[in-house]
Amino acid sequence: MQCPFCEKLEIKARCIIKNDFAFAFPTNIPIVPGHVLIAPLRCVSSFDDMTEEEVKAVFDLRGKLKNALIKTFGAEGFNCAYNDGEVAGQSVPHFHFHMLPRKKGDSGITEYEPRKFLYRTGSRAESPEEELLEVLELIRNNLT
Repeated sequence: MQCPFCEKLEIKARCIIKNDFAFAFPTNIPIVPGHVLIAPLRCVSSFDDMTEEEVKAVFDLRGKLKNALIKTFGAEGFNCAYNDGEVAGQSVPHFHFHMLPRKKGDSGITEYEPRKFLYRTGSRAESPEEELLEVLELIRNNLT
């Protein structure tokens, strides 16, 4: 399987922020508005394949994005997760960390029950690229 994170130009164009080892972008199938993915620049499939620098870089971006997502979407909390391996639901062979800004009354999964969060029924609609670019600008404007 080809890696969309490495090869798709529209994903690279959606980059909100990056550092020497990682980058972040809005997912094209969000659970809630502002659902972003953080991935190492190097194509590695699992968390354990990352170097210490890459792990630190992913979590540094998480910290920077947290404040921007609070300002942009009024987030009161976050769901953060990653799937490790195909049997765990990983569909892209490039490690990525999901970060979802949450607030009372938002849509998507509203209870914290891991089986509902990880194995939701139905599918999510894919967002138009134009909408994803608007989301990235909103978040980028609130990075500090």
